Amino acid sequence: MTVTETRSPSAQVRDPGGRARRRAGWTRGVRLTLLIAFLVVFLIPVYVLLVTSFKPLTEADPGRAWALPEVWTLQPWRVAWEKLAPGIWNSVLLAVPGALISAVLGSMNGYVLSKWRFPGADVLFTLFLFGMFIPYQGVMIPLVQLLVKFNEITQDLTGVPGVFYGAIPGLLLTHVVYGIPICTLIFRNYYVTIPDELIEASRVDGAGMLRTYWSVVLPVSGPAFAVVIIWQFTSMWNDFLFAVFLTGPQSWPTTVMLNNIAGAQTVPYSQQMAAALLASIPTMVIYVLLGRFFMRGLMAGALKG
Repeated sequence: MTVTETRSPSAQVRDPGGRARRRAGWTRGVRLTLLIAFLVVFLIPVYVLLVTSFKPLTEADPGRAWALPEVWTLQPWRVAWEKLAPGIWNSVLLAVPGALISAVLGSMNGYVLSKWRFPGADVLFTLFLFGMFIPYQGVMIPLVQLLVKFNEITQDLTGVPGVFYGAIPGLLLTHVVYGIPICTLIFRNYYVTIPDELIEASRVDGAGMLRTYWSVVLPVSGPAFAVVIIWQFTSMWNDFLFAVFLTGPQSWPTTVMLNNIAGAQTVPYSQQMAAALLASIPTMVIYVLLGRFFMRGLMAGALKG
């Protein structure tokens, strides 16, 4: 009895810890199972896209979407690339400089509105934010009229017709202007987290606005630039409405070209699937390269400012 009584308290101390570990292991198992289930559900469309893109037209049928190809072929990829290549190049000319210009302008705006404040800065920032809620459809007619006017002005000055409306420069300008509010918001919220003492120290050392921005603020802006570049690149690459309204056949980006891959009598499902995968590759590459900075830059300033 004495031995039992002396061991009992020790067993009682160890048992709750064992139950807690078993409960934690069971919770992790359930969480892992749910994550795997969600991953499988998420990858189902990717599987259908991938296997269909390697099927000949005779096998590419909705009734056989789940089946693996009986004959594997790269012909749908070759045809999709031939049809989509001009649009991919136009999208590169749009999204790469557009994302970089948007990031630079948003960074400058966010820096001034957060660290080099002036009377009325909060009012101006609020007006910037209003631009985020203007729907594309609400500005389409005046936007077309404005770009047509820009065409007339540039033709009078340079003799070159169709510089803005119907061409990539007009679409790029539209996306940059439309992206300024969200880019400014992201950079302002990020720069709020930078200690004001750093800015004051640079002022004491004699640095002006641009010198402080270049030497103090810009070197620590990597995560915010990653967020804005991913955001703007994806928005420009995936845009359809502005693209179909503001560009012509020679300047159609990927989304418009992808929409036009269709057959007259039968739908070339394998070519459409291959083209969809080709169109999604650039955005996936951007996320892979910059994705590790995305959440850090997006959440910066969420609890401050």
